Amino acid sequence: MPDLENSPNDLCAIYVDMGTTNTRVWVRRGDEVLAFAARQFGVRDAAQAGSTTALRSALGKLISEVRIEARNKSKTCEPICIVAAGMISSSLGMAEVPYVQAPAGLPEISAGVFCDQFADLSELPLLLAPGVRCGPKDAGTGSFDQIDVMRGEETLCLGLQALGLVDSPAVLLTLGSHWKAITISGAGQITNSSTSLAGEMIQAIKGETILASALSHEWPRGFSPDWLLAGMAEQRRAGLPRALFCVRLLKLEQQCPPDHRFAFLLGAFIAADLDPLVTRGVFQRGMKVVITGHPVTAAAWAFALEQISLPTVLLTEQEVEAAFLAGLEQLLLAQIAHGTLSATVPLIESTV
Repeated sequence: MPDLENSPNDLCAIYVDMGTTNTRVWVRRGDEVLAFAARQFGVRDAAQAGSTTALRSALGKLISEVRIEARNKSKTCEPICIVAAGMISSSLGMAEVPYVQAPAGLPEISAGVFCDQFADLSELPLLLAPGVRCGPKDAGTGSFDQIDVMRGEETLCLGLQALGLVDSPAVLLTLGSHWKAITISGAGQITNSSTSLAGEMIQAIKGETILASALSHEWPRGFSPDWLLAGMAEQRRAGLPRALFCVRLLKLEQQCPPDHRFAFLLGAFIAADLDPLVTRGVFQRGMKVVITGHPVTAAAWAFALEQISLPTVLLTEQEVEAAFLAGLEQLLLAQIAHGTLSATVPLIESTV
């Protein structure tokens, strides 16, 4: 039976990040990653199949794979549990865990952690982070725009603060398939968030619309500030649909190369998200904005925010990964402190 009184430096656990299309799994002892694996599967597969059976099987195989690799490196590291965050705690994942209502920091989020065992996944207890819901509890048509939810970003927020990568108050801007602006108060609590489908829409435009012929298939390595500003200006003048059609016009008129046309498109999407966030007071003068995401998109957002005198910090992929793992560890340590995990947890015989 694993000793659950180990210090954080000796603590060994399996950490999982499951998103819409990708899943990552680590075996970690303290700050040392003993094994890592990633696969292209996520809750979208469960949505398309109408069942989580294949998803659970794929995750179980991935967990077994990293446990074998970790044991080959260290015979003494026996994980005490699996800690997971992201869409795995949604209705399309392992189990739907209720959102914690904002404002929420480590005490509130850790109190909402779900703990159970799934014999088809592993003999280890599984801890699922709950996610956070922002906005009024009883929202109607007049306040529905104030509602927002997150699964996974709350864990990242905890880890960024634990590692000192975010000095609150601040806004965390995550730029993945969804663009999300998360407000972190001076007390370190998530108080508000706003999500758009901009990232997913850009991907769809690049591959599924007539604009695909006007843009490069590869993601550009940089952006033109002038064309980014031009796209922002056109969106503000004529709206997003017209600004997007202008990308095709730029190709027909041979005004600029594909990378500049992409900068124009990116600028249009940035303006469409940025201006409402400023109006709602999410971005306030002097508020530091910490940005994660694709380097080009992150740099473009930083440039746009600099135009309104907002200081920015761009995080590397390595910093984001370290922070996510630190956030999961924070939740695990809280469960141990609360007695959710103990040496008396009945374990099914391991098949690894």
